Amino acid sequence: MPREYEALVEGVGSGFVISGDGIVITNQHVTEGAEQIVVTTSEGKDYAAELLGEDPLTDIAVLKIDAEGLATIPIGSSRDLVIGEWVVAIGNPYSYLLGNTEPTVTAGVVSAVGRNLLPSHNQPGVYVDMIQTDAAINPGNSGGPLVNVTGEVVGVNSSIFTSSGGSVGIGFAIPIERAIRVARELQRYGTVQRAWVGLGVGGSEGLRRWKEIGGLTVTKVARPSPASDAGLRAGDVLTSAAGRPVRTFLDWEAVKLDVGPGDSIAVTYLRSGRERSVRLGIAGLPTTQAERISVLDLELITVTPAIQQERGLQRSFGALIYSIGEQAQGATGMRSGDVILQINNRQITTAEDARDVFQRAGRRAVRAYFERGGRVRISDFYVQSR
Repeated sequence: MPREYEALVEGVGSGFVISGDGIVITNQHVTEGAEQIVVTTSEGKDYAAELLGEDPLTDIAVLKIDAEGLATIPIGSSRDLVIGEWVVAIGNPYSYLLGNTEPTVTAGVVSAVGRNLLPSHNQPGVYVDMIQTDAAINPGNSGGPLVNVTGEVVGVNSSIFTSSGGSVGIGFAIPIERAIRVARELQRYGTVQRAWVGLGVGGSEGLRRWKEIGGLTVTKVARPSPASDAGLRAGDVLTSAAGRPVRTFLDWEAVKLDVGPGDSIAVTYLRSGRERSVRLGIAGLPTTQAERISVLDLELITVTPAIQQERGLQRSFGALIYSIGEQAQGATGMRSGDVILQINNRQITTAEDARDVFQRAGRRAVRAYFERGGRVRISDFYVQSR
């Protein structure tokens, strides 16, 4: 038989200390999948790091090392950055290939602000409202600070545009306000509380469509929701939110990414050619507040109009799989985010329906119909009731 081998793969990145007791901010794509994390200071001292939390959507992770009295970097603001303003990217590009642990600095200017990067297959995060700089950023720089001329951090270096793998003068940093807010939530809760208002907007029609209609079309409003409470309805055209112009769906995503439950934002919109203004409350995601039904190795949630809008589902009924164990996922072929619509000949309207069917199935084969990505799929598997 062929022998199996395991290889140790090391990844490198940068980060910065935000509190003297050892709290470190870096990128989530730096820590993703890590079994062990070591933080090396500029003096060359190694610390075992605890991962307090990571958020793939914003690409921010927070680490804790056992240290006291560490030097911290001053926190600045990205909101008043000016195009052409000098900035410095600090990090450890190519890590130990350069022979020591001292950080590298590269200088450049703020090339643009408010940049939105279109999602791609290898981009799990939502990179919106980013700072663009021509300061050289290379592999290993990810997670390091972007600082202004007074030494204050204004962003977290995160990504580059490149065809060669090296810097070509187009780098992007996450605004420091977003990074700090996410870091604080990860420290406190271990996760990030997402914003939900209950409205859907047009897709990626782009700037040409914006020039034609002057904003972003509202396609659907869930009821009840903060959007319906504020009087918004399908067909309205959003023109600004939280003081920012809204031109594409990425602009709208940028606004939502920087607010959380309990906040409110000012929104302007067009209806029948007339501009109106409203204060829009921010709620938490309906799935995080819904009752979860446990059965076998599944956690299920009843699909409601609010959850349908949140998840972009085609159908307004069914049992959403909120979480599923690894063994059950392998046995059923289903995964988190799928919606069970029918089991054998019984339509599944609620999470309780699915629980009842599974509990009564005994050890026998069942056929489940479920929605994934707007399409209905079929899975045949055995149920072992406990």
